[in-house]
Amino acid sequence: MAALDSLSLFTSLGLSEQKARETLKNSALSAQLREAATQAQQTLGSTIDKATGILLYGLASRLRDTRRLSFLVSYIASKKIHTEPQLSAALEYVRSHPLDPIDTVDFERECGVGVIVTPEQIEEAVEAAINRHRPQLLVERYHFNMGLLMGEARAVLKWADGKMIKNEVDMQVLHLLGPKLEADLEKKFKVAKARLEETDRRTAKDVVENGETADQTLSLMEQLRGEALKFHKPGENYKTPGYVVTPHTMNLLKQHLEITGGQVRTRFPPEPNGILHIGHAKAINFNFGYAKANNGICFLRFDDTNPEKEEAKFFTAICDMVAWLGYTPYKVTYASDYFDQLYAWAVELIRRGLAYVCHQRGEELKGHNTLPSPWRDRPMEESLLLFEAMRKGKFSEGEATLRMKLVMEDGKMDPVAYRVKYTPHHRTGDKWCIYPTYDYTHCLCDSIEHITHSLCTKEFQARRSSYFWLCNALDVYCPVQWEYGRLNLHYAVVSKRKILQLVATGAVRDWDDPRLFTLTALRRRGFPPEAINNFCARVGVTVAQTTMEPHLLEACVRDVLNDTAPRAMAVLESLRVIITNFPAAKSLDIQVPNFPADETKGFHQVPFAPIVFIERTDFKEPEPGFKRLAWGQPVGLRHTGYVIELQHVVKGPSGCVESLEVTCRRADAGEKPKAFIHWVSQPLMCEVRLYERLFQHKNPEDPTEVPGGFLSDLNLASLHVVDAALVDCSVALAKPFDKFQFERLGYFSVDPDSHQGKLVFNRTVTLKEDPGKV
Repeated sequence: MAALDSLSLFTSLGLSEQKARETLKNSALSAQLREAATQAQQTLGSTIDKATGILLYGLASRLRDTRRLSFLVSYIASKKIHTEPQLSAALEYVRSHPLDPIDTVDFERECGVGVIVTPEQIEEAVEAAINRHRPQLLVERYHFNMGLLMGEARAVLKWADGKMIKNEVDMQVLHLLGPKLEADLEKKFKVAKARLEETDRRTAKDVVENGETADQTLSLMEQLRGEALKFHKPGENYKTPGYVVTPHTMNLLKQHLEITGGQVRTRFPPEPNGILHIGHAKAINFNFGYAKANNGICFLRFDDTNPEKEEAKFFTAICDMVAWLGYTPYKVTYASDYFDQLYAWAVELIRRGLAYVCHQRGEELKGHNTLPSPWRDRPMEESLLLFEAMRKGKFSEGEATLRMKLVMEDGKMDPVAYRVKYTPHHRTGDKWCIYPTYDYTHCLCDSIEHITHSLCTKEFQARRSSYFWLCNALDVYCPVQWEYGRLNLHYAVVSKRKILQLVATGAVRDWDDPRLFTLTALRRRGFPPEAINNFCARVGVTVAQTTMEPHLLEACVRDVLNDTAPRAMAVLESLRVIITNFPAAKSLDIQVPNFPADETKGFHQVPFAPIVFIERTDFKEPEPGFKRLAWGQPVGLRHTGYVIELQHVVKGPSGCVESLEVTCRRADAGEKPKAFIHWVSQPLMCEVRLYERLFQHKNPEDPTEVPGGFLSDLNLASLHVVDAALVDCSVALAKPFDKFQFERLGYFSVDPDSHQGKLVFNRTVTLKEDPGKV
């Protein structure tokens, strides 16, 4: 019966029946809307008109500080607040002024109370906006963006009614253009095409899954600086939507500002149980970049609360990768630095009746619709004794946990704060046998370090309520959690568990196998850190999850390497060529520019001798359309100034071509050849590893695309090793991670497997994007 009464009440306020039923499903919203309607009726002494009812619904659905309900209802019921812009201003005002009492004079001024906007003022503002855009309106007619006119009029008349502005725009546009013609009803194909061409010009072609494109005109620092992200200023946490204000908030923020001096503070908090991947590169750039762009500091904090999975090599690799990307932490910290304080706060939570020791097993706690724990209401004194017993090792693993009394945004009830683990910790040894969970540790470590902006990926949004709840439950400084979208790549897996499976099955060598998208793998393959940072900037600081094509990352790599990787010549599948009329008694020294497009960057020297080696694919016996070395078709040798012409083909018993005999002439002594090819002479022998995609399908983890699981989707041709490649001697002193462009072949990087007398090169990317890759 009560539900029917509420349904009738909500529809009388102007809600559709469907909207009213949806509202009834939210008990907190329903209770607040009923209370608002009751108070309004008492003020009015009559029924509520629909315009007022809609404002009351907006108030009930958006107000976080329920202490202000009566205050705001009185303004709505008395028509002092009668438009949506006024309501939005009022909600912002009470959010940014959490302390009593409210200055009503200041409140009314900020909310436009008493401001009267006349129809004449609206007419004048709309007319001025139309005159500014008149030429474009006459050309585009009804394809023009009318929202622009309304926005400009609203900017002049902040408190005007939006519907009145829209009606005035419609009327004046009709007066100017007349009724719509048939052409006005056609879809705007040309404009859509122009926009598509503009998107293509942004080189990255970064279309994310929700259809957005990254703005290529802004650097990462520009995207993160100042007001660009609409983040709160340090100390103004309470202005953030959803931030919970308590009687202690303002004093805690005052203390926070005294400690930080108003400086932006962020942190990058990886778990040291695996290697960082391309998604972490976005997190590193976002956290360190936001601090850097706003003259702040960023901590590197290891979330080392699970000793079972943590290894020293992961700590080292994470530090290395942060430095490799060009960032220096203000300080390297560990969650374990704060174990004593975290334990003391857990005891305090129990004393306040907000945590309890539970004996439900792990499988009983899984899911979001679990039954309340039978130990939820056990006496505080009993939980204190049991928690101390947990610390002293009197319970086995899984026999007892400490749980917090709250329901998270995703419906999960009473998350675990502490669990028993008898694995020695890499830093604290066997001092502890209980360890805090992420849900308990993260926000409190942020509080201890006075983080201003706790930046995390979207999946942690469901934990935002527990983040605020826990800080406020302990009356400690509460930072603000902001979420952003994860960065994923097609044709890749980045899960630690799945990479371990790939290693275990021999599909890849280790975490740094160049076919993976871990940061150590990308470094080993030869990806410059600048390219990865540029890629993150192109993706942009999106809220939506972003899944990119690998070739977009590779395009960023080419952009950097084209300017930084000196040129050299290498031959992968060699064919011996003997110059029978070599123009000198001994080899010549050829000066080759490191960067042919900019010879100011220097030269290197390579020998040119009577015997050279070319790519086997640069020679063909008669074949129509072939433009390189063939009978009657000479080719130039790059950088030498000489052209060679075929005289004799030497074949082995099986008919395979073993060598060629050619003559040479100066390039300027005859007709220019159709092609110039690369070559090596007196070369070094090396190993070259050519990589392709590790997986065949875009989404190897998607069971609808790959029913057999990601291990069944492996590309068996993802690695091709050329054991006897030849490279010119200019690279003889190259060190691991040195990068080169092998002319006509691609960009290559020296692999750490190289040793004295045998260089190993990884192909980083080809010179051009493979048109077969989409």
